Amino acid sequence: MPRYRKQPRQLKELVDEFIQDYPHRVALKRGMILALWPEVIGEAIREQVRDMKFHGSRLVLHVPDPSWRHEIHMQRRAIASRLNAAVKEEIIRDIMIKT
Repeated sequence: MPRYRKQPRQLKELVDEFIQDYPHRVALKRGMILALWPEVIGEAIREQVRDMKFHGSRLVLHVPDPSWRHEIHMQRRAIASRLNAAVKEEIIRDIMIKT
């Protein structure tokens, strides 16, 4: 790809292109998921999750309340789908909930 173009490009297009070519793209997108978590998930679930981390393509959540653990478990596919949509790539393949 040529470095110089005569036509100006939007900053969003340039950032998206950079992220696609970035060698640590998956790690960057995992960080984006952790940062976007509060606004994508909502307040009720966010307040119940005490810790979260990645193990490969699996997002592990620590939820001390067993009833909330069950509720989040039932919604795990929808949660993964919303988070993946937010970063425009399938980063989360599964969500594991621990008490």
